Amino acid sequence: MSDTLATVSAIVLGAAMVVAGAGKIASRSWPEHATALGAPAWAVPTVPWLEIVLGALLVAGLGARWVAVAVVVLLLTFTGLLVAHLARGDRPVCACFGPLSRRPISWWSVVRNLALVALGVVVIVGG
Repeated sequence: MSDTLATVSAIVLGAAMVVAGAGKIASRSWPEHATALGAPAWAVPTVPWLEIVLGALLVAGLGARWVAVAVVVLLLTFTGLLVAHLARGDRPVCACFGPLSRRPISWWSVVRNLALVALGVVVIVGG
């Protein structure tokens, strides 16, 4: 796997994480939507900042392989929450990107997360 592919994957994944975190911070409804998705109370104020820090590290290329591992774990956790809701037929609003994602969750949300996980795997393998 080429270094260029891993670098581009890190930048795209990092940018997505920064946008997601910043969107959550900018959204007044993030806490309510996160709670509806099942986020524990301690995670609601923490997740956006974690996403921004991890995303910035990926974009900067600092510790990319280990940061990508953390991002993949985070994304798989989010994806598990989405799948659990969808399996129950529950479709709360996706708060994944703050005001940029106001629609109810769907299987598309799962596919999007798995695509981001794939980028993370590229960074891990090629980083």
